[in-house]
Amino acid sequence: MNFSLPDSRRKWSCRGYMSAGAAMVTVALGLSLVPTERAEARKYVAPLDIFGLGAPRPRAAAHPARIPLPRPRPEEAPKASDETTPEAEDKPSPDKPGDTKPAEAAPAAAKQPSACRLALTEEIAIAPSIPDIRGPGACGGEDLVRLEAIVLPDKRKVMVKPAAILRCTMASAIADWVRKDMVPLAASLGSTISDLDNFDSFECRGRNRIAGAMLSEHGKANALDVRAIKLANGQSIGLTDRTTSRDVRERVLHSVCTRFSTVLGPGSDWYHEDHIHLDLAQRRNDYRICQWNVWDPLPQVAPLLPAERPEEAPPREVAAKPEAKEGTDDGAAEKSAPPEDKATPEKKAQPHKPATKKRR
Repeated sequence: MNFSLPDSRRKWSCRGYMSAGAAMVTVALGLSLVPTERAEARKYVAPLDIFGLGAPRPRAAAHPARIPLPRPRPEEAPKASDETTPEAEDKPSPDKPGDTKPAEAAPAAAKQPSACRLALTEEIAIAPSIPDIRGPGACGGEDLVRLEAIVLPDKRKVMVKPAAILRCTMASAIADWVRKDMVPLAASLGSTISDLDNFDSFECRGRNRIAGAMLSEHGKANALDVRAIKLANGQSIGLTDRTTSRDVRERVLHSVCTRFSTVLGPGSDWYHEDHIHLDLAQRRNDYRICQWNVWDPLPQVAPLLPAERPEEAPPREVAAKPEAKEGTDDGAAEKSAPPEDKATPEKKAQPHKPATKKRR
């Protein structure tokens, strides 16, 4: 007997009933498997049991364990120090290998002093270092000092009034200039230097204090304005004072133009008529600027009015015309002639005519 699906369909033509029956059988089989799957799932804890549907896994019975206590410390044992060495703190503990302290950041290395700072000792100048200045527009600088005094070879001090804030290289150049050039100049005048008149040093500004101008060397702490040098005998050498000897001012001019890259004084511009500007600006090919006109000294007494005529002087007419002494007729006629200002009445009646001659 042969049985096939087409034959069964042909013999039993109830397709709808067969489909519904198959569906019912499938549902019944699925429901019978659900309890089995749930039972198997209860053996394992669900990894993400958010709503608590899974049954908790039963824990194993806890058995009490006896932990031995440490023995008491012997009396003859040395006392343990509370303080621990820094090396022990940094090392990880063998009991807790994972418990390691993060290494603290090493402190920033101290800034090494420059060669200029090492050379500018207290035997040359009193110039303590100050922190670097970082101002707007590249204003400020590094390796700065506050130049308070310059120490002479004989241990005397030339006070800088007020104290100047300068770069170390500029302060060293000022100290060498005073010690090697100005001390011999003061000795030729029979005295020693006592003070250096500081007109301006560090100032965060543009050139000549003009808004928007290029940054001045004063803004870089690389310039010093000097107005005068005072001596111990009370005399003051004004570098732009025309009453000061021209020879003295010329000696100062040659000394500063030899040592500094920029020298500005009277004649350069009207900003430097009352002081001398000194700086160490770096330029191409070591180009230097020295603009300082040493004017002639002013006369001691200005001839404002002519001197009075002495009483013993001869009369003006005789002094002006010595040929009148010969006694000629012409001389007598000139003496008898009326003066020009005594005009006749007829001449006075004539109207005055303006002069028409042109000046040459």
